[in-house]
Formats: sequence, structure tokens, C-alpha cells
Amino acid sequence: MLRELKTFIAVTRYGTFAAAGMHIGLTQSAVSAQMRNLEQALGIRLFDRTGRQAILNAAGQRALPMAREMLETFSRMSVSDDVSEYRGELKIGAVATAQTGLLPQALLRLRQQAPLLEPKLVPGVSLNLLSQVDTGEVDLAILIKPPFELPKELSAQVIRREPFVLIVPPELEGDDPLQILTNHPHVCYDRNSFGGRLVTRFLREQQIDVQVALELDELEAIVKMVECGLGVSLLPEAGLWLEYGAKVRIIRLGELTFYREIVLLQRYSQRMQPIQQLFAKCLAQIGS
Repeated sequence: MLRELKTFIAVTRYGTFAAAGMHIGLTQSAVSAQMRNLEQALGIRLFDRTGRQAILNAAGQRALPMAREMLETFSRMSVSDDVSEYRGELKIGAVATAQTGLLPQALLRLRQQAPLLEPKLVPGVSLNLLSQVDTGEVDLAILIKPPFELPKELSAQVIRREPFVLIVPPELEGDDPLQILTNHPHVCYDRNSFGGRLVTRFLREQQIDVQVALELDELEAIVKMVECGLGVSLLPEAGLWLEYGAKVRIIRLGELTFYREIVLLQRYSQRMQPIQQLFAKCLAQIGS
């Protein structure tokens, strides 16, 4: 019945039997047959079928976390407590700055202690990575702390706090960050991203209505735009631009400083697994 449980979770993730089948390598009829078998074995209906969509009913919503827990329990049966003997894949989600910042040294430490492990990096933005951890597509992820309460099934451990600073072209005069933001175009950190929402809140609290010159999500690209004179920008003091000596002037916010928190996100039920604990330890040693 484990096969049916995996297919059940895939259907809830992708919304239709056809989409689930496409992602897990089954035909739509095979997915339908497995869902009939599962419903017959449980003696309940799990879905309200509307057109092509398969929508979880109350029984299905109750069954979903238990199905995930059963699969997680089964996967732990084959895991040795000795991490040096651990074989298998560890899917690690990471935002861009973590890929080039925290992650390389953490992975090196991880390989030294678990040489048989096969890490797989899954890049993404914070919101998507959160969803992938929640659905089990990745084992854990390094992302920006969400500006909302997490589901109780997820655990977030803060590993780094990054201050926001104002960057301006070198030739731009003045050191008052609020005055500069008021008087110059703003290269905006994507307002839909978790980090961008922090900037939006700061500007609202300071009652500054900026003139947006451009909006994007990649920190290095934002820095390049400021270097070229497109505008000024509020962004976290993190990323490769700090290492390559960007041609910008950094203005600190002093008592107005606000922070972006980087967290390690895991499913609560998996956070005590030896390999996940080891990765968290390696990451904490780099982040501290």
C-alpha cells in the first residue's frame, strides 16, 4: 500500500490524476486504479472529483498528514544511526545567496563526516522552497524567514541575521539614507519576495514613497543596476557582491537597521533524523 500512498500524495500536490501521473511516471488510468484501491482499503472516499480536478474532501484532508508520516516512518527504517555509513540522497533547497555563501563550506563539512551521502541542490526562491519542504519534494531548505506563521508541521531554525544597508553609486553625495531614498530612484528588491516585503514595510514605517526605477529579485543584479547609476537600493548585506568589490557606496542605517533572517526549514517530524541533525550542525558552524 506504500505505492498507493505515494501516488495519493502526488495527486494532492499536482491537483489532477493526469498531472500526478506525468510527474511520477504513471498513466492517468493507473493513478485512478491506485486511488480506487486505496479508498477501498480504507473504506472511505478521499476526493471530491470535479471535472478533471481531484479535490480532497474532509476525510482526505485528515488522511494526508498521516500518509506523509507513514512514508517518513518507512524511510527511516533503512537509515543507520551512524552517519558515516549513510547512503542515499539528501535534497537541499537553497536561495541564491545561500548557494554561494553558507552552503559550500557546510557541504564540505557534511562530506567529511558522511562521505557516502549524495547531496542534491535544488535552487529556488523562498516561497517555492517552503512549499517544496512542506510537500516533501525537498528534505530541507535554506531560505529567508517567512513574514507569516509557519504550519505546525514545519520547523525553522535561524542560522544567520543579515542587516539591510543602502547602496548608492560612488559619486552620489550625502549620507542621510532617508533623504537619499526620498530624492533618488529606487532599484527595488522584489516586493513579492520575503526580503522585499521587509523593505516595503521599512519604507511604509518611514513614510517614504519611492520612485521605482526597476524591480528584481537577484541581489547581484540589483548591485549591478546601482553601479550603472540606475538608482539606489536597500538590500541585505550578503552575497557575492561583497566579495568582488562592487563599485557602490554602502550607507548603514544606524538605529533604523532592520534584518533579513536566514533559516533552515525542515519538516518537524524529520528534524531529529541523524543526517538532518548533522547537516544542521554543519550549517550552524558556518553561520555562526
